Order: sequence, then structure tokens, then C-alpha cells
Amino acid sequence: MPDPVSSGSFDSVARAASHSAQDDSKTGGAPHFVQGMGLFSATAIVMGSMIGSGIFIVSADMSRVLGSPALLIAAWLVTAVLTIIGALSYGELAAMMPKAGGQYVYLRESLGPIWGFLYGWTLFTVIQTGTVAAVGVAFGKFLGVFFPSVSQTNWILHIGSGNVGLSTANLTAIVVITFLTYLNTRGIKLGAAVQNVFTTAKVLALLAVIAVGFVAKNATAIAANFGAGWHNFWAGSGWGVQHPVGIGSFFGMGGGSAMVGIFTVVAVVQVGSLFSSDSWNNVTFTAGEVQNPKRNLPLSLLIGTGTVLLLYIACNFVYLSVLPLTAIQNAPQDRVATAVLQVAFGPVGAKLMAAAILISTFGCANGILLSGARVYYAMSRDGLFFKSTGKLDAKTGVPKNSLWMQWAWTCVLCLSGSYGQLLDYVMFAVLVFYVLTILGLFVLRRTKPDVPRPYRAFGYPVLPGLYIVMATWICGVLLRYKPQYTWPGLILVLLGVPVYLVWQRRSANQTVNSSK
Repeated sequence: MPDPVSSGSFDSVARAASHSAQDDSKTGGAPHFVQGMGLFSATAIVMGSMIGSGIFIVSADMSRVLGSPALLIAAWLVTAVLTIIGALSYGELAAMMPKAGGQYVYLRESLGPIWGFLYGWTLFTVIQTGTVAAVGVAFGKFLGVFFPSVSQTNWILHIGSGNVGLSTANLTAIVVITFLTYLNTRGIKLGAAVQNVFTTAKVLALLAVIAVGFVAKNATAIAANFGAGWHNFWAGSGWGVQHPVGIGSFFGMGGGSAMVGIFTVVAVVQVGSLFSSDSWNNVTFTAGEVQNPKRNLPLSLLIGTGTVLLLYIACNFVYLSVLPLTAIQNAPQDRVATAVLQVAFGPVGAKLMAAAILISTFGCANGILLSGARVYYAMSRDGLFFKSTGKLDAKTGVPKNSLWMQWAWTCVLCLSGSYGQLLDYVMFAVLVFYVLTILGLFVLRRTKPDVPRPYRAFGYPVLPGLYIVMATWICGVLLRYKPQYTWPGLILVLLGVPVYLVWQRRSANQTVNSSK
């Protein structure tokens, strides 16, 4: 039975391969996804995947570049606007195509199979697996606050002089990733239950930081950041003020520094705030397991992103209420939230913050592991990934092989020590894929006007168009001023083109052989 959304969009080979397990289940006893997640669980995936350790750290580097309390808040507001518009736009696509694979499917259907593959390729090689590796090692680092033997420099097996090898910190990461992967192979309800518990805990931890910040207001910080009738808050944010920005270099491109206006400097720091707010789209990967997805997916995207970004902005006001901007800029190891709690509780504040980050990173890793495996499953069903990853477990209805393959590559990245750098490289690519997906919304409105849309993007075409303009501007600024991060990301994406051609040829050959 052909999918009414994808019918006519590909050749017969891809159409035949793109049927999901949900479709198969209609014909008999084939394994199929279990719709085990309601609105609360779907929202927990949105929020839990977004909240990691970034919100507790990135404001330090952002404030160093911006040099203004007002611009720090403005940068987070820009991130909030972009993310919420993105969520509203994805809501239409999710309700229109509630299929496992989410964004991969949207790109495949709107722009063509190669764009879906390039997204899935980048997701597997770095975005999803690299994020889990980074979050897992962050868990190990903060566990070291309680157990000093857990450290990135405490080597069990060290290869060379870099960060390659097995340390107690990345061993901890591998143990956590293995445990969470195993839990998720036991069924979607167990994975969702873990996500519900830890998302609730990390939201409570963020609320605690906010509450403590308001209780521990520092008169010196308030005077420095908000004093003189809010003059200090707005200082350095005038339209005519120029800000120094370093220009990175990549193969001879860039280098040096430049003076830029506020639109450019706010765009430059979006790498930090957007990364801290990323992965909100992960719930779309699990669409086949969400109850009433045409209603719950759009709602979970809006509620989840709106709540998290409101908390993030509140956290930054707390930072400014407890620490002068100079203290935020110079927070030890950029741990701004830790510095806030130390003002309130003294040395024990560092342990309280470490405990909050342990909860946060554990829940973040679970949400990303749970959702990512569904994309590789969808790619396999299209004949564009290893065949075994396109199978569902007969008992649990989860893509067990896909989960373990994701686990294996994530562990390699943990041992390589390169995940952090790789993530820096692909943040630009992630934003490009967001732009392409929202562009696909316009394409599908034109090419498939009669496909049912239970939810239509709020503010279309103005808000989705605004997203494309704002995100494209940020991409252009990053290409100019951060070439060391942008060009490697583009190269990594483009390396997927020959891989796509190999998989496509292989899939075609298998179909021809099976028909003989």
C-alpha cells in the first residue's frame, strides 16, 4: 500500500523501500512501532533533549564577545524566536507526516532523497552521536566533583599525546551510554518513563537555580548590570556601537579581527545559544510511537521549546542579578551557574551544581539516544543504510539493531576525544538543515496542496519566511567570521554525497536481483 504522502515523489525502488513498519503491520503480524508516548512523554523528549549542560556554561563566552548585559539577553531572545518559529513550522510537517524519522522524512519528501540522506548521514556521523558522546563525557567530568578519580586526565589507556584513549571520564560515559541504550531496547514505554523522570528532575533543577538566584541577589551585581536607571544594562548595545570580533582561519581563509555592529555580533554568538537549545526536533524522529501524533507532536514542540527557552532567559537574568558582567565573563572554566550557587551556598554550591548537571546530562543523553535510532531505521527502510537497522524487535517494537549501531559509533567518538571539535564543526550544518526543512514547508504547500494538514504552521508564510531570513543571515555571518567551524561542517556534509550514491546503487542492485 503506497504512502499517500510519498506516492509519486520517488522512483519505484525508493517507494517500495519507504514503507514503514506501521504500514507492514496492517497486513499481518509484522513487528510494528508501539504508540506508547502521550503528550507528556513527547514534551519530555523535546525538553529533555534540549536541556544539557550548555545553559550553565555558554553565557560566559557569549558575554565576553557581546560585552553588554542587554545584548546577552537579546542573543537569547533571538535564539528563542528562531527556535519557537522553527517548532511552529515543524508542527505542520509532523502532523502531515507522522512517520518514524521525522526531519529526515520531511527533507526526503520536500527536496528529494539525497537531502534526507545528507541529513541522516550528518546526524549519524556527528550530530546525534557526537552530542551523546559530549554529554556522556560531561557526565563523567561532573561525577569527578564527587569522585576525583573520575577525570579526563586519569588514563587507563592513553594513545599518543592527545585525548585519544580510555580515561575514567570517558569510561564513565561509555557505561552510561551502554546502560541507557540497553534500557531503550526494552521498549518505548521504559525509555519514555526514564525520560519523563529525568526531564522533570532537570526542570526542577533549573527552577531551583532561578529561585536561588532571586533569593541571593547581589547588590553589587545589580548595580553593575542594571544600575543608573538601567543605563548600565543598555550600555554597549547602541545601534552605532562597534564590537571587536576575532575572525578564525581555515586553510588561509579569515584571520585577524574586525569591528562589527550589533546585528553581526549577536549572530556570531548564536553558536553557543543555538547549540544549548538544539535537539528540540528529536521528538519528530519518534513520530511513529506518539499517540495521536497529528495533535500531540505540534503541541509537544510548542510547549517544550517555549518552556525551555523561558527558563533559559530567566536563568540569564539570574546570572546578571548575582554576578557582575565581568564575573560572568571570567567565570572559572566558564561555569557561570556554579559561580551563582557558590555566591549563595559557598563551596557546597559547586557540588549542588554538579548534581544538577549530572541529572541534566543523563536525561539529555537518554532523549537523544532514544530518538536518533529512529532516523537510521527510516533510512534503512529507504535502502540507504544498513539493512539490519531497518528491523524492529518482535517483542518490543523498537529498532534494537539501530540503537546498538548508534551505541557503537558513539563509543568510538568517546574514545577518539574529537567529539567536541566535531560538534563545533556541524552546528553550522545543523542550522542549514533547519533552513532547508522550513524551505521544504513552502515546497510542500505548492507541490502537495491536497495532502491533509491537521495543523497548519502559525503565521505562514510570514513567520517561516522570517526564520529563513534570520537563520540565513546567521549562516552568512558564521561563514565570514567563523570559517574554522563552518567550512569543515560543510565538507563533512558533502562527504555524504558519494556515500549516498553508493547506497543508492546498492539498493537498486538488490531490488533488481530480488526481482529475477
